[in-house]
Amino acid sequence: MITTALVSGLGLGSMYALLALGFHLTYAVSRTVNFAQGSAMMVGAVLGYSLAVTWGWPLWLALPTTLALCAVLGLAIERFLVRPFHSRGSDAWLMATVAGGLLLDNLALFTFGKEPRQFGSALASVRLELGESSLSLVQLLIPLAGAAVAATLYWVRRRTRLGLRLEACVQNPRAARLMGIEVNRVVAAAFALSTVFAALAGLLIAPLYSVHADMGTLFGLKAFAVAILGGIASASGVFAAGLLFGLVEALVTLYFGSAFTQLLCFAMVIVVLAVRPDGLFGRKLWVKV
Repeated sequence: MITTALVSGLGLGSMYALLALGFHLTYAVSRTVNFAQGSAMMVGAVLGYSLAVTWGWPLWLALPTTLALCAVLGLAIERFLVRPFHSRGSDAWLMATVAGGLLLDNLALFTFGKEPRQFGSALASVRLELGESSLSLVQLLIPLAGAAVAATLYWVRRRTRLGLRLEACVQNPRAARLMGIEVNRVVAAAFALSTVFAALAGLLIAPLYSVHADMGTLFGLKAFAVAILGGIASASGVFAAGLLFGLVEALVTLYFGSAFTQLLCFAMVIVVLAVRPDGLFGRKLWVKV
């Protein structure tokens, strides 16, 4: 039981980390976040199900198409829900992204339906025996996929031209503009990448959970809590906090029951932030005036 709980916790934690890395990426570049991130995860799962199951597309075509469409969704969110307000110094982008998430949820409700559906996968049917525990292959692949995405993000930010532009926009957007960097394009790319992370999380978790229009709401809230818990400006901190949150959630469910899962996990977040307001791995930003 403990082995199953730990592997399940790592899987959930990796999914939370992917969603939270999307929050980190947009915050680091533009000091804004996409509160429709949970809905983007739902869109990824619903699109993947619709293409692969309803329309019968092969997975090698359905999954990249889903990620590409979600990248376009991220571009649309940045262009129409964030940029018009952020460019004027308004914080209305916060409510605009919340409203956008609700719009996506209701569109999925009316088109996909409210009944939960099982996204079967050949990987989910493969069982591995670890002692007395039986685990799905997907449960083992989710943490590996999350770690691979985090490592790729680190490599992109440190070793590629896009990464250098991201770093320039993070450090000083005004200086980046003077150097000829199209800051708006970099911010749009960050939002596209963040929704791709969310869609990937939805596709990974879909074979283990039912796919439905409301699946992203609670996951999005937990992912934002993870981002704050780890220190939203720290990518490594956010990823570590995601794994920690998933493990705590799995162990609380195992020893205390699912009725106490949300209560104790969010209580932990409150206690940690009361002691460390900048998050477990966050640092204060000193600004010269």
